[in-house]
Amino acid sequence: MEEAKKGRITEDMMLIAERERIRVEDLMKNIAKGYTIILKNVAHENVRPVAIGKGVRVKINANIGTSRDILDVEKEIEKARVAVKYGADTIMDLSTGGDLDEIRRRIMKSVDVPIGTVPIYQAAEKMLRKGRAIIDMSEDDMWRTVEKHFKDGVDFVTIHAGVTKEVVKKLTKSKRVVGMVSRGGTFMAAWIHHNKEENPFYRDYDYLLELAKEYDAVLSLGDGLRPGGIHDAGDLLQMSELFTLGELVKRARETGVQAMVEGPGHVPIDQIPMQIKIAKVATNNAPFYVLGPLVSDIFPGYDHIAGAIGGAIAALNGADFLCYVTPSEHLGLPDIEEVKEGVIASKIAAHAVNLTRFEEDALLDLEMSKARFSLDWERQKEVAIDKERFEEKRKSKPTRTEACSMCGDLCAIKMIKEMME
Repeated sequence: MEEAKKGRITEDMMLIAERERIRVEDLMKNIAKGYTIILKNVAHENVRPVAIGKGVRVKINANIGTSRDILDVEKEIEKARVAVKYGADTIMDLSTGGDLDEIRRRIMKSVDVPIGTVPIYQAAEKMLRKGRAIIDMSEDDMWRTVEKHFKDGVDFVTIHAGVTKEVVKKLTKSKRVVGMVSRGGTFMAAWIHHNKEENPFYRDYDYLLELAKEYDAVLSLGDGLRPGGIHDAGDLLQMSELFTLGELVKRARETGVQAMVEGPGHVPIDQIPMQIKIAKVATNNAPFYVLGPLVSDIFPGYDHIAGAIGGAIAALNGADFLCYVTPSEHLGLPDIEEVKEGVIASKIAAHAVNLTRFEEDALLDLEMSKARFSLDWERQKEVAIDKERFEEKRKSKPTRTEACSMCGDLCAIKMIKEMME
Protein backbone atom coordinates (compact mmCIF):
# COMPACT_ATOMS: atom_id res chain seq x y z
CA MET A 1 0.00 0.00 0.00
CA GLU A 2 2.84 2.41 0.79
CA GLU A 3 4.47 1.73 -2.58
CA ALA A 4 1.15 2.42 -4.30
CA LYS A 5 0.76 5.69 -2.40
CA LYS A 6 4.17 6.73 -3.78
CA GLY A 7 3.05 5.89 -7.31
CA ARG A 8 5.37 2.88 -7.57
CA ILE A 9 4.28 -0.27 -9.38
CA THR A 10 5.51 -3.44 -7.71
CA GLU A 11 6.13 -6.86 -9.23
CA ASP A 12 3.03 -8.24 -7.52
CA MET A 13 0.91 -5.45 -9.00
CA MET A 14 2.25 -6.32 -12.45
CA LEU A 15 1.49 -10.02 -11.97
CA ILE A 16 -2.04 -9.35 -10.80
CA ALA A 17 -2.79 -6.80 -13.53
CA GLU A 18 -1.65 -9.31 -16.15
CA ARG A 19 -3.73 -12.11 -14.65
CA GLU A 20 -6.81 -9.91 -14.21
CA ARG A 21 -6.23 -8.31 -17.63
CA ILE A 22 -6.61 -4.78 -16.26
CA ARG A 23 -4.48 -1.62 -16.35
CA VAL A 24 -1.80 -1.79 -13.68
CA GLU A 25 -2.08 1.98 -13.14
CA ASP A 26 -5.75 1.61 -12.16
CA LEU A 27 -4.87 -1.23 -9.80
CA MET A 28 -2.14 0.85 -8.16
CA LYS A 29 -4.50 3.78 -7.56
CA ASN A 30 -7.12 1.55 -5.93
CA ILE A 31 -4.50 -0.07 -3.70
CA ALA A 32 -3.25 3.35 -2.64
CA LYS A 33 -6.78 4.30 -1.56
CA GLY A 34 -7.40 1.00 0.20
CA TYR A 35 -10.23 0.08 -2.19
CA THR A 36 -8.25 -2.95 -3.37
CA ILE A 37 -5.89 -5.18 -1.40
CA ILE A 38 -3.25 -7.78 -2.30
CA LEU A 39 -3.07 -10.91 -0.17
CA LYS A 40 0.59 -11.89 0.20
CA ASN A 41 2.54 -12.04 3.43
CA VAL A 42 6.24 -11.30 2.83
CA ALA A 43 7.07 -14.43 4.86
CA HIS A 44 4.88 -16.72 2.72
CA GLU A 45 6.98 -18.51 0.11
CA ASN A 46 5.61 -19.95 -3.14
CA VAL A 47 2.26 -18.17 -2.91
CA ARG A 48 0.34 -16.71 -5.82
CA PRO A 49 -0.80 -13.20 -4.78
CA VAL A 50 -4.51 -12.47 -5.04
CA ALA A 51 -6.21 -9.09 -5.35
CA ILE A 52 -9.60 -8.35 -3.79
CA GLY A 53 -11.68 -5.23 -4.15
CA LYS A 54 -12.52 -2.55 -6.69
CA GLY A 55 -11.70 -3.15 -10.34
CA VAL A 56 -10.80 -6.83 -10.01
CA ARG A 57 -12.81 -10.02 -10.21
CA VAL A 58 -15.00 -11.25 -7.36
CA LYS A 59 -13.02 -13.90 -5.46
CA ILE A 60 -14.08 -16.87 -3.34
CA ASN A 61 -12.69 -18.43 -0.18
CA ALA A 62 -13.02 -21.97 1.15
CA ASN A 63 -12.87 -22.75 4.88
CA ILE A 64 -11.27 -26.02 5.98
CA GLY A 65 -9.78 -27.31 9.21
CA THR A 66 -9.94 -29.94 11.89
CA SER A 67 -12.36 -29.87 14.82
CA ARG A 68 -11.96 -31.18 18.35
CA ASP A 69 -14.30 -34.05 17.40
CA ILE A 70 -12.83 -34.95 14.00
CA LEU A 71 -9.06 -34.84 13.61
CA ASP A 72 -7.86 -36.01 10.18
CA VAL A 73 -5.10 -33.76 8.92
CA GLU A 74 -4.63 -35.63 5.62
CA LYS A 75 -8.29 -35.15 4.81
CA GLU A 76 -8.08 -31.41 5.50
CA ILE A 77 -5.05 -31.14 3.20
CA GLU A 78 -7.00 -32.95 0.50
CA LYS A 79 -9.93 -30.56 1.04
CA ALA A 80 -7.57 -27.63 0.47
CA ARG A 81 -6.31 -29.14 -2.78
CA VAL A 82 -9.83 -29.97 -4.01
CA ALA A 83 -11.05 -26.47 -3.15
CA VAL A 84 -8.25 -24.86 -5.17
CA LYS A 85 -8.79 -27.29 -8.06
CA TYR A 86 -12.41 -26.20 -8.42
CA GLY A 87 -11.81 -22.49 -8.13
CA ALA A 88 -11.13 -21.32 -4.58
CA ASP A 89 -8.89 -18.24 -4.67
CA THR A 90 -7.93 -18.51 -1.00
CA ILE A 91 -8.11 -21.02 1.85
CA MET A 92 -8.87 -20.32 5.50
CA ASP A 93 -7.54 -22.83 8.01
CA LEU A 94 -10.02 -22.81 10.89
CA SER A 95 -8.58 -25.83 12.70
CA THR A 96 -9.41 -26.24 16.39
CA GLY A 97 -8.14 -29.78 17.07
CA GLY A 98 -4.67 -31.32 17.03
CA ASP A 99 -1.27 -29.66 16.63
CA LEU A 100 -2.53 -26.40 15.13
CA ASP A 101 0.93 -25.08 14.24
CA GLU A 102 1.81 -28.24 12.32
CA ILE A 103 -1.60 -28.41 10.62
CA ARG A 104 -1.39 -24.78 9.48
CA ARG A 105 2.12 -25.16 8.11
CA ARG A 106 1.27 -28.34 6.23
CA ILE A 107 -1.82 -26.81 4.66
CA MET A 108 0.23 -23.78 3.59
CA LYS A 109 2.71 -26.06 1.85
CA SER A 110 -0.01 -28.07 0.09
CA VAL A 111 -1.47 -25.20 -1.99
CA ASP A 112 -0.12 -22.04 -3.63
CA VAL A 113 -2.99 -19.67 -2.77
CA PRO A 114 -3.11 -17.14 0.09
CA ILE A 115 -4.01 -18.57 3.50
CA GLY A 116 -6.15 -16.97 6.17
CA THR A 117 -6.64 -17.88 9.84
CA VAL A 118 -8.46 -16.78 12.99
CA PRO A 119 -5.64 -16.64 15.59
CA ILE A 120 -8.02 -16.40 18.57
CA TYR A 121 -9.06 -20.00 17.81
CA GLN A 122 -5.58 -21.23 18.62
CA ALA A 123 -5.32 -19.08 21.75
CA ALA A 124 -8.63 -20.54 22.95
CA GLU A 125 -7.69 -24.13 22.06
CA LYS A 126 -4.48 -23.75 24.04
CA MET A 127 -6.50 -22.94 27.16
CA LEU A 128 -8.78 -25.95 26.69
CA ARG A 129 -5.77 -28.22 26.29
CA LYS A 130 -4.58 -26.99 29.68
CA GLY A 131 -7.97 -27.79 31.18
CA ARG A 132 -8.77 -24.13 31.69
CA ALA A 133 -11.60 -21.89 30.50
CA ILE A 134 -11.31 -19.77 27.34
CA ILE A 135 -12.13 -16.67 29.37
CA ASP A 136 -8.88 -17.21 31.30
CA MET A 137 -6.78 -16.34 28.23
CA SER A 138 -4.21 -13.66 28.91
CA GLU A 139 -3.69 -10.74 26.58
CA ASP A 140 -0.18 -12.07 25.96
CA ASP A 141 -1.69 -15.37 24.80
CA MET A 142 -3.71 -13.50 22.20
CA TRP A 143 -0.90 -11.30 20.95
CA ARG A 144 1.67 -14.09 20.79
CA THR A 145 -0.69 -16.20 18.70
CA VAL A 146 -1.34 -13.39 16.22
CA GLU A 147 2.39 -12.75 15.83
CA LYS A 148 3.07 -16.49 15.39
CA HIS A 149 0.56 -16.66 12.52
CA PHE A 150 2.14 -13.65 10.82
CA LYS A 151 5.62 -15.17 11.21
CA ASP A 152 4.38 -18.43 9.67
CA GLY A 153 3.37 -16.48 6.57
CA VAL A 154 -0.41 -16.29 7.01
CA ASP A 155 -1.62 -13.77 4.44
CA PHE A 156 -4.78 -12.53 6.16
CA VAL A 157 -6.08 -12.90 9.70
CA THR A 158 -9.57 -12.41 11.03
CA ILE A 159 -9.46 -10.16 14.08
CA HIS A 160 -12.67 -9.33 15.96
CA ALA A 161 -11.57 -5.85 16.98
CA GLY A 162 -15.11 -4.49 16.65
CA VAL A 163 -16.43 -6.56 19.56
CA THR A 164 -16.00 -3.82 22.17
CA LYS A 165 -17.12 -3.44 25.78
CA GLU A 166 -19.86 -1.12 24.60
CA VAL A 167 -21.28 -3.55 22.05
CA VAL A 168 -21.06 -6.47 24.52
CA LYS A 169 -23.11 -4.40 26.97
CA LYS A 170 -25.72 -3.88 24.25
CA LEU A 171 -25.67 -7.61 23.50
CA THR A 172 -26.58 -8.54 27.08
CA LYS A 173 -29.69 -6.36 26.80
CA SER A 174 -30.66 -7.30 23.25
CA LYS A 175 -33.58 -9.43 22.13
CA ARG A 176 -31.71 -11.18 19.34
CA VAL A 177 -33.16 -14.48 18.21
CA VAL A 178 -29.82 -16.24 17.72
CA GLY A 179 -27.44 -14.18 19.86
CA MET A 180 -23.87 -14.57 18.55
CA VAL A 181 -22.78 -17.15 15.97
CA SER A 182 -19.25 -15.93 15.29
CA ARG A 183 -17.00 -18.33 17.19
CA GLY A 184 -14.10 -15.88 17.48
CA GLY A 185 -16.45 -13.01 18.23
CA THR A 186 -18.07 -15.02 21.02
CA PHE A 187 -14.67 -15.86 22.53
CA MET A 188 -13.91 -12.13 22.67
CA ALA A 189 -17.34 -11.18 24.02
CA ALA A 190 -17.12 -13.79 26.79
CA TRP A 191 -13.58 -12.67 27.66
CA ILE A 192 -14.65 -9.01 27.83
CA HIS A 193 -17.73 -9.80 29.91
CA HIS A 194 -15.80 -11.97 32.38
CA ASN A 195 -12.69 -9.82 32.76
CA LYS A 196 -14.47 -6.44 32.65
CA GLU A 197 -11.73 -5.29 30.27
CA GLU A 198 -11.76 -3.70 26.83
CA ASN A 199 -10.99 -5.87 23.79
CA PRO A 200 -7.15 -5.82 23.56
CA PHE A 201 -7.29 -5.78 19.76
CA TYR A 202 -9.46 -2.65 19.87
CA ARG A 203 -7.70 -0.91 22.76
CA ASP A 204 -4.19 -1.63 21.42
CA TYR A 205 -5.10 -1.51 17.74
CA ASP A 206 -1.96 0.47 16.94
CA TYR A 207 0.16 -2.49 18.03
CA LEU A 208 -1.89 -4.79 15.80
CA LEU A 209 -1.18 -2.41 12.90
CA GLU A 210 2.55 -2.56 13.64
CA LEU A 211 2.53 -6.36 13.48
CA ALA A 212 0.51 -6.47 10.27
CA LYS A 213 2.71 -3.85 8.64
CA GLU A 214 5.91 -5.76 9.45
CA TYR A 215 4.68 -8.76 7.42
CA ASP A 216 2.52 -6.84 4.91
CA ALA A 217 -0.37 -9.06 6.03
CA VAL A 218 -4.00 -8.08 5.57
CA LEU A 219 -6.32 -7.47 8.50
CA SER A 220 -9.71 -9.04 7.90
CA LEU A 221 -11.83 -7.16 10.42
CA GLY A 222 -14.27 -9.78 11.66
CA ASP A 223 -18.01 -9.36 12.04
CA GLY A 224 -18.43 -10.85 15.49
CA LEU A 225 -21.99 -9.55 15.65
CA ARG A 226 -23.08 -10.81 12.26
CA PRO A 227 -26.69 -12.05 12.19
CA GLY A 228 -27.02 -15.81 12.64
CA GLY A 229 -30.63 -15.78 11.46
CA ILE A 230 -32.47 -13.63 8.95
CA HIS A 231 -34.67 -12.07 11.67
CA ASP A 232 -31.58 -10.52 13.28
CA ALA A 233 -30.28 -8.97 10.02
CA GLY A 234 -29.56 -5.25 10.12
CA ASP A 235 -30.09 -4.83 13.86
CA LEU A 236 -28.37 -2.34 16.15
CA LEU A 237 -25.64 -4.76 17.20
CA GLN A 238 -24.59 -5.54 13.63
CA MET A 239 -24.59 -1.90 12.59
CA SER A 240 -22.79 -0.67 15.73
CA GLU A 241 -19.93 -3.05 15.04
CA LEU A 242 -19.87 -2.16 11.34
CA PHE A 243 -19.33 1.54 11.99
CA THR A 244 -16.58 0.72 14.50
CA LEU A 245 -14.89 -1.36 11.79
CA GLY A 246 -15.15 1.62 9.45
CA GLU A 247 -13.08 3.68 11.89
CA LEU A 248 -10.52 0.88 12.18
CA VAL A 249 -10.21 0.69 8.38
CA LYS A 250 -9.45 4.41 8.30
CA ARG A 251 -6.69 4.03 10.90
CA ALA A 252 -5.21 1.07 9.02
CA ARG A 253 -5.07 3.04 5.77
CA GLU A 254 -3.38 5.97 7.50
CA THR A 255 -0.70 3.55 8.72
CA GLY A 256 -0.25 1.89 5.33
CA VAL A 257 -1.83 -1.41 6.42
CA GLN A 258 -4.24 -3.22 4.12
CA ALA A 259 -7.63 -4.09 5.58
CA MET A 260 -10.91 -5.64 4.51
CA VAL A 261 -14.19 -5.97 6.37
CA GLU A 262 -16.23 -9.12 6.94
CA GLY A 263 -20.00 -9.06 6.52
CA PRO A 264 -23.16 -11.03 7.22
CA GLY A 265 -24.26 -13.97 7.64
CA HIS A 266 -27.96 -14.43 7.20
CA VAL A 267 -29.82 -11.69 5.33
CA PRO A 268 -33.28 -11.62 3.69
CA ILE A 269 -32.87 -11.41 -0.06
CA ASP A 270 -34.47 -7.96 -0.34
CA GLN A 271 -32.08 -6.47 2.26
CA ILE A 272 -28.83 -7.60 0.63
CA PRO A 273 -28.35 -4.60 -1.74
CA MET A 274 -29.02 -2.14 1.09
CA GLN A 275 -26.68 -3.92 3.51
CA ILE A 276 -23.82 -3.98 1.00
CA LYS A 277 -24.26 -0.28 0.23
CA ILE A 278 -24.35 0.65 3.93
CA ALA A 279 -21.16 -1.36 4.50
CA LYS A 280 -19.40 0.34 1.61
CA VAL A 281 -20.35 3.77 2.94
CA ALA A 282 -19.44 2.92 6.55
CA THR A 283 -16.01 1.61 5.55
CA ASN A 284 -15.26 4.04 2.71
CA ASN A 285 -15.24 1.31 0.06
CA ALA A 286 -13.10 -1.22 1.91
CA PRO A 287 -13.07 -4.64 0.26
CA PHE A 288 -16.11 -6.48 1.64
CA TYR A 289 -15.95 -10.18 2.53
CA VAL A 290 -19.30 -11.95 3.03
CA LEU A 291 -20.25 -15.39 4.35
CA GLY A 292 -22.91 -16.33 1.82
CA PRO A 293 -25.02 -14.45 2.75
CA LEU A 294 -27.72 -17.06 3.30
CA VAL A 295 -31.18 -15.95 2.18
CA SER A 296 -33.16 -18.50 4.21
CA ASP A 297 -32.72 -20.45 7.44
CA ILE A 298 -34.86 -23.54 6.75
CA PHE A 299 -32.80 -25.49 4.18
CA PRO A 300 -30.09 -27.29 6.18
CA GLY A 301 -28.28 -29.64 3.83
CA TYR A 302 -28.76 -27.14 1.00
CA ASP A 303 -27.21 -24.05 2.57
CA HIS A 304 -24.60 -23.93 -0.21
CA ILE A 305 -27.47 -23.05 -2.57
CA ALA A 306 -28.96 -20.47 -0.18
CA GLY A 307 -25.47 -18.99 0.17
CA ALA A 308 -24.81 -18.91 -3.57
CA ILE A 309 -28.07 -17.04 -4.18
CA GLY A 310 -27.14 -14.46 -1.58
CA GLY A 311 -23.54 -14.32 -2.76
CA ALA A 312 -24.53 -13.51 -6.34
CA ILE A 313 -26.80 -10.67 -5.22
CA ALA A 314 -24.18 -9.38 -2.77
CA ALA A 315 -21.42 -9.41 -5.42
CA LEU A 316 -23.66 -7.69 -7.95
CA ASN A 317 -24.17 -4.90 -5.42
CA GLY A 318 -20.52 -4.47 -4.46
CA ALA A 319 -19.32 -7.37 -2.29
CA ASP A 320 -15.79 -8.31 -3.34
CA PHE A 321 -15.04 -11.63 -1.66
CA LEU A 322 -17.42 -14.56 -1.09
CA CYS A 323 -16.82 -17.15 1.60
CA TYR A 324 -18.29 -20.44 0.50
CA VAL A 325 -20.97 -22.32 2.40
CA THR A 326 -21.14 -26.12 2.22
CA PRO A 327 -24.13 -28.49 2.44
CA SER A 328 -22.93 -29.31 5.98
CA GLU A 329 -23.27 -25.74 7.26
CA HIS A 330 -25.14 -25.82 10.61
CA LEU A 331 -24.91 -29.64 10.63
CA GLY A 332 -21.29 -30.75 10.92
CA LEU A 333 -17.76 -30.73 9.51
CA PRO A 334 -17.92 -30.97 5.67
CA ASP A 335 -16.38 -33.91 3.84
CA ILE A 336 -14.30 -33.58 0.67
CA GLU A 337 -17.26 -33.84 -1.71
CA GLU A 338 -19.16 -31.19 0.25
CA VAL A 339 -16.16 -28.86 0.06
CA LYS A 340 -16.21 -29.31 -3.71
CA GLU A 341 -19.96 -28.58 -3.86
CA GLY A 342 -19.54 -25.49 -1.72
CA VAL A 343 -16.70 -24.13 -3.85
CA ILE A 344 -18.59 -24.68 -7.11
CA ALA A 345 -21.77 -23.07 -5.74
CA SER A 346 -19.79 -19.96 -4.75
CA LYS A 347 -17.85 -20.07 -8.03
CA ILE A 348 -21.16 -19.91 -9.93
CA ALA A 349 -22.18 -16.85 -7.89
CA ALA A 350 -18.86 -15.08 -8.48
CA HIS A 351 -18.67 -15.96 -12.18
CA ALA A 352 -22.27 -14.86 -12.78
CA VAL A 353 -21.19 -11.36 -11.71
CA ASN A 354 -17.70 -11.39 -13.23
CA LEU A 355 -19.00 -12.21 -16.71
CA THR A 356 -21.10 -9.02 -16.63
CA ARG A 357 -17.97 -6.93 -15.94
CA PHE A 358 -15.17 -8.66 -17.85
CA GLU A 359 -15.57 -9.51 -21.51
CA GLU A 360 -13.02 -12.34 -21.29
CA ASP A 361 -15.13 -14.12 -18.68
CA ALA A 362 -18.25 -13.87 -20.82
CA LEU A 363 -16.35 -15.43 -23.73
CA LEU A 364 -16.22 -18.74 -21.85
CA ASP A 365 -20.00 -18.84 -21.77
CA LEU A 366 -20.09 -17.92 -25.45
CA GLU A 367 -17.79 -20.86 -26.19
CA MET A 368 -20.14 -23.19 -24.35
CA SER A 369 -23.15 -21.83 -26.27
CA LYS A 370 -21.40 -22.43 -29.59
CA ALA A 371 -20.40 -25.94 -28.57
CA ARG A 372 -23.97 -26.74 -27.53
CA PHE A 373 -25.39 -25.54 -30.82
CA SER A 374 -22.82 -27.67 -32.66
CA LEU A 375 -23.61 -30.65 -30.41
CA ASP A 376 -19.86 -30.73 -29.83
CA TRP A 377 -19.68 -32.71 -26.59
CA GLU A 378 -15.88 -32.75 -26.38
CA ARG A 379 -15.70 -28.98 -26.60
CA GLN A 380 -18.46 -28.64 -24.00
CA LYS A 381 -16.42 -30.80 -21.64
CA GLU A 382 -13.31 -28.67 -22.24
CA VAL A 383 -15.17 -25.47 -21.29
CA ALA A 384 -16.99 -26.99 -18.28
CA ILE A 385 -15.55 -26.16 -14.87
CA ASP A 386 -16.22 -29.66 -13.50
CA LYS A 387 -15.14 -31.89 -16.36
CA GLU A 388 -15.39 -35.08 -14.31
CA ARG A 389 -19.02 -34.43 -13.44
CA PHE A 390 -19.79 -33.53 -17.06
CA GLU A 391 -18.42 -36.85 -18.27
CA GLU A 392 -20.05 -38.81 -15.44
CA LYS A 393 -23.52 -37.42 -16.20
CA ARG A 394 -23.06 -37.84 -19.95
CA LYS A 395 -21.96 -41.47 -19.71
CA SER A 396 -24.58 -42.45 -17.13
CA LYS A 397 -27.40 -41.44 -19.48
CA PRO A 398 -26.58 -42.94 -22.91
CA THR A 399 -28.59 -42.10 -26.03
CA ARG A 400 -28.96 -43.53 -29.53
CA THR A 401 -28.46 -40.11 -31.12
CA GLU A 402 -25.86 -37.35 -31.05
CA ALA A 403 -28.19 -35.36 -28.79
CA CYS A 404 -28.65 -35.87 -25.05
CA SER A 405 -31.00 -38.49 -23.63
CA MET A 406 -33.54 -35.91 -22.47
CA CYS A 407 -34.64 -35.10 -26.04
CA GLY A 408 -33.07 -37.78 -28.23
CA ASP A 409 -34.73 -37.70 -31.68
CA LEU A 410 -36.73 -34.65 -30.58
CA CYS A 411 -33.66 -32.50 -29.95
CA ALA A 412 -34.59 -28.86 -30.66
CA ILE A 413 -31.05 -27.91 -31.64
CA LYS A 414 -30.75 -30.83 -34.07
CA MET A 415 -34.12 -30.06 -35.65
CA ILE A 416 -33.51 -26.34 -36.06
CA LYS A 417 -30.06 -26.99 -37.58
CA GLU A 418 -31.61 -29.34 -40.13
CA MET A 419 -34.31 -26.81 -40.92
CA MET A 420 -31.80 -23.99 -41.42
CA GLU A 421 -29.62 -26.19 -43.59
